[in-house]
Amino acid sequence: MTTELIDVSPTRKEIKIRIEPELVRAAYDRVSDKYSKLANVPGFRKGHAPRSVVRSRFKSEIRGEVLQELVPDAVSDAIQEHSLAAIGEPGVQLDNDDALQNFGEEPISVNVSVEVIPTVELGDYKGLEVTRSVRPVNDEDVDRIVEGLRENSATLVPVEDRGAEIGDTVIVNFNGKFVDTPEAEDINVDEVDVELGGSGVQQEFTDNLLGVKADEEKSFRVDYPADFSSKGLAGKRVDYTAKVVAVRQKELPDVDDEWAASLNDEFDSLATLRSKIREDLEARAAAEGDHRMRVELMKKLSTAHPVEVPESLIEAQTNNRFETVVRDMIGRGIDPRNTELNWQGAREELKAQAEEDVRGSILLESIADQEKIEVSSEEIETEIEAIATATRKTKDQVKAALTKEGGDRSIASRLRNRKALDLLVENARVTEEEWKQPSIEEPQSESPSE
Repeated sequence: MTTELIDVSPTRKEIKIRIEPELVRAAYDRVSDKYSKLANVPGFRKGHAPRSVVRSRFKSEIRGEVLQELVPDAVSDAIQEHSLAAIGEPGVQLDNDDALQNFGEEPISVNVSVEVIPTVELGDYKGLEVTRSVRPVNDEDVDRIVEGLRENSATLVPVEDRGAEIGDTVIVNFNGKFVDTPEAEDINVDEVDVELGGSGVQQEFTDNLLGVKADEEKSFRVDYPADFSSKGLAGKRVDYTAKVVAVRQKELPDVDDEWAASLNDEFDSLATLRSKIREDLEARAAAEGDHRMRVELMKKLSTAHPVEVPESLIEAQTNNRFETVVRDMIGRGIDPRNTELNWQGAREELKAQAEEDVRGSILLESIADQEKIEVSSEEIETEIEAIATATRKTKDQVKAALTKEGGDRSIASRLRNRKALDLLVENARVTEEEWKQPSIEEPQSESPSE
């Protein structure tokens, strides 16, 4: 067997394989003899049919088995001969039909297409210049968290001596009928909490429920905007009949030592609570700053090493990112089947991010090899325990899930990459910069009134 390697690109290789006629004939004879012993051929005793008869009667089966015996081994040997780190299954194509027609008389030519991890020639990866900025924590940030805890501690108490006011929560049973499509199924929902004047509440609900008391009934129409978050209501007009179950007002606790102690035994006073909140916010801000610095560092590393990335790995990582986005949407109550969502544009954006993910991983692997970074079995076990704790699963459940992703090898690869990135951070030239507030989009809810 002879082979020839052709460099198509840094991530695509072709191997031309020539399987000599004598190898083909030997396999052809061996398989033919096996068929002669096992086949029932009319006119011959079992096991005594001549090769020529068997080859004529079972032509396609014998040739198929010969190729199955010769080609996979030839492909595997050729990949090993040229020391290729193949990704996935190679593409295999027989090149010369004449060799199949004159089986065993001519060499069989096989063309193999292989996708590989590119060879990385590392340049300077130590001393990269990056910036780091940490969001400052002030009293207003602490006040906001305290107020959030206070809101979570609030209770809703019944209102009996007056009608509903802005800020009150009205509990309502709704029946809604679509005005323009009366054949559509009615909306029937019970005990919906409507915070009058609340963020995202349609103004018609607030206007028509102001002043109501328990057991009252109100009828009104709501014109939903075309861009309403729920597709089923967007652009629709609905006539609602609202049966008021109760009116309740929010009662907030006093912000004092007693309230702080009620949250957790470790808070013996309001001052202790505020101190802990500030400590947590500062730790989170520092972690966010480190994360952004690492992202910038990886971008600098990728820019300095523009290696080609295997397409199959990009596609796999794109799917991973896509699945994460879908799970996040479902968790936020957003239906990913909404036809108005631009999934094609989103996928293109995710693909660009996935390419950077894979490129970064390849570069970190190369650095880990260069620096001879190793991962111990104890470190792998510690990482599995950390994943189990974070995901609230048992270690066995985590190991079962990881088995699908390569098991311990997958964990070891992640840890090596993490260590390589830590090495980059330790050797980077970091400049501290003033914090700049990024813009953040708030998610939308999808209840009938919000």
